Amino acid sequence: MDIRENLSRDLLNCAYADLSAQKKSVIDLIADERPSGVGPELVDQRTYWQRLADRVAQIGGSWSFIAAFGVVLALWVGSNMVLTLFHRAFDPYPFIFLNLMLSMLAAVQAPVIMMSQNRQAAIDRKAAEHDYVINLRAELEIMLLHDKLDELREHQIMARTDAIRTQLDALRADMAAIKKSIGC
Repeated sequence: MDIRENLSRDLLNCAYADLSAQKKSVIDLIADERPSGVGPELVDQRTYWQRLADRVAQIGGSWSFIAAFGVVLALWVGSNMVLTLFHRAFDPYPFIFLNLMLSMLAAVQAPVIMMSQNRQAAIDRKAAEHDYVINLRAELEIMLLHDKLDELREHQIMARTDAIRTQLDALRADMAAIKKSIGC
């Protein structure tokens, strides 16, 4: 049997061929004694449109956006109410144009935010998979260390047992010699 088969049977009680791809990769890392890697990509590989979607989601989901939007709405409504007195309102009550603008904003902003959330979910999934591989490897490495410590402890106990046997044999020989010398 090769080392991968031994590791998978010893640590996971399963044949190497029956393991999932993730578990095989962990066994391969342990067998090859390689580091686990740096994890999810740290380099920004987003396109311009993806970065724009993330920026829109970042701004649209902030308290500053809500406050600024509240101010804009208040100015819109206030200015139209004042201009209504002079019969010059560009969007008189019930503010049909404002409703149209709000609907268009919601129609554009919602899918953009969802695109950003989907991309973040994919990044989180990759990070979780990487964490799983790291944790599984750490657990398996700890199991290997326990096995090595148990083996080392067993060798120490056997060496001490052999030393005690040797001492007992020497004591018996000395006792026999003492008995013989005193005539017992």
